[in-house]
Amino acid sequence: MKPRLFHIFRNTPFGRETILQSLYFCKLMDLSPVVYFPESDKFLMYFENEAIQIDLDSSYMKNTETAERNISEIVEEFKLTPVYLRSETKTATNLPDVKADFEYMTCPRTISDLSSKIGLGYIGSRVRKIVRSAQFPVLIPSAVFKPWKSVTVFFGGSVNSVNAMRLAITVSKSSGKPLKVITFKEKNKSVEDYENILKQARLFDLLEKNISSWDFYEISSMEKDLYQVPHDSILVLGAYGHGVIKDVLFGSVLEKIQAIMPNSMLIAGPKYCMP
Repeated sequence: MKPRLFHIFRNTPFGRETILQSLYFCKLMDLSPVVYFPESDKFLMYFENEAIQIDLDSSYMKNTETAERNISEIVEEFKLTPVYLRSETKTATNLPDVKADFEYMTCPRTISDLSSKIGLGYIGSRVRKIVRSAQFPVLIPSAVFKPWKSVTVFFGGSVNSVNAMRLAITVSKSSGKPLKVITFKEKNKSVEDYENILKQARLFDLLEKNISSWDFYEISSMEKDLYQVPHDSILVLGAYGHGVIKDVLFGSVLEKIQAIMPNSMLIAGPKYCMP
């Protein structure tokens, strides 16, 4: 069975752009799209050790009577056969259940706040919780559909960025798109230090076979140097949670990148497990 990507469908112009991103990703990665038509503005997602209540904004419940017809027209362009999912079970609280046993999931920057009020630099708290809990990578698409022509992974040497590197190599090989690596180098580390981290993870040889470029920048000049990232590249990043007070913090580098860059992002959270 093919790996699957989970997508919550929103039957609006904004939702159309998001489903286009999901289907394009599925086409390049040879995935099966699983499209969920929400029956209410709340449902429970069951992860390995916890359940998260997903609160959807009101736009997800608009025009539901034409949702399947509209998506079938889009799917036809990609020559894909999606599975349309409607939850058949409910909890004691009468909320629909969805088991999070997929290999990928698409989340726009927010799913529980009105999208018209959300700008670049904001990732909603529900999306952050999904990234924190998921064993799969989360695709956060750009606001408007844009085909991507390369894969750019940000590698900083942490355990999470090693996982992101594994993921980026997989995406590059599966999609046939060139792989670019960017490292914002800490002052006390050399290029060889970063290479050794990948050698210890048994990734360096694999990276050399797939890489098209590896660029090193000073971390102090990050905002300026992010301009060098191709506008038509998907960004692969590793995230980790510092804990929750109001939101889950992803780490200073990822937070700055997501606040500045309009590209689609593929995020491997702290519980991501390479299949």
